[in-house]
Amino acid sequence: MFEICVEHSFAAGHALRNYRGKCENVHGHNYRVQVGVAGPELDASGLLFDFSELKRMLRATSEYLDHQFINDLKPFDQINPSAENIAKFFYDELQGGLKPAAITFVRVWETDTSYAVYRP
Repeated sequence: MFEICVEHSFAAGHALRNYRGKCENVHGHNYRVQVGVAGPELDASGLLFDFSELKRMLRATSEYLDHQFINDLKPFDQINPSAENIAKFFYDELQGGLKPAAITFVRVWETDTSYAVYRP
């Protein structure tokens, strides 16, 4: 199995619903998102998936959230904008464009020391 990984950062604000503590208040993060992609075979060029294309896709998805109040954006107007749900959002947005490779994980850091991971 081959695996590649890319990262991208963006800044956004959110407030957690149904939560008691500081994070129920509006606050912001400098998020970092890492996406791992795996597959059993390489293409004729010896690549699993083009790093540049994966970075482009990740940047495009991040752009939707960048410098926004995430609670106002779909689907986070209905679901809590937790790091866990943001990781799943990136998976849902990116997976369709990766055939035949597949996402193995999405990691979303809210701080330098705290992250959530979604694994399909």
